[in-house]
Amino acid sequence: MPALEIIGAPQSNYVWVVRMVCAEKGVPYELNPARPHSPDVDALHPFGKIPVMRHGDVTLCESKAIATYIDRVFDGPKVIPDDPKLAAQVEQWVSLGNVEFDKVMVRQYVVGYAFPKEPGKPDMAAIGAAAEKMKPQIAVLDKAVASGHLVGDGLTLADINILPMLFYVNRFEEGKAMLGAAKNLSAYMERHFARPSFLASRPPPPAKN
Repeated sequence: MPALEIIGAPQSNYVWVVRMVCAEKGVPYELNPARPHSPDVDALHPFGKIPVMRHGDVTLCESKAIATYIDRVFDGPKVIPDDPKLAAQVEQWVSLGNVEFDKVMVRQYVVGYAFPKEPGKPDMAAIGAAAEKMKPQIAVLDKAVASGHLVGDGLTLADINILPMLFYVNRFEEGKAMLGAAKNLSAYMERHFARPSFLASRPPPPAKN
């Protein structure tokens, strides 16, 4: 079988998702740590986003499509259940993660700290506004993970998709406080952040200047 190549910066939460799927299933792959809009990425994604994938003559963009392909092609534990109801619930939570949670938690809150418009000077008003928007989202997730997983009684792509977002939110003061106060979500994070596949795919810490 040809080598699986995952292309994208490992710090991206969506690159992390795809890599965690590989780690969970025991699928070997080559990581090409390319940035958005780099030539390798632009060749496979019409809008230059990461991750993208090559596997022989198969090329894909978008993390959900890549994760689904890997789950169906390779052996190992299923991250999208065969049961139609459970599979639809996974799809539901992945969609909510991508459309709702990522939009606020990562693109507004985390990016506000990590990539301020003025270097070294985060816009605290914008960050505070994003933190307010996160409150109902965290309440929804806290209720949803009361059983230990978002879907069914085992790890699925629904969990894998949201865990990197929570990890990044937990790095900053307001996010850490809100997540720590959410009893179910706090226990969920502690348990899954220690999972071997999560640790194996965790990106390296940012380089110090």
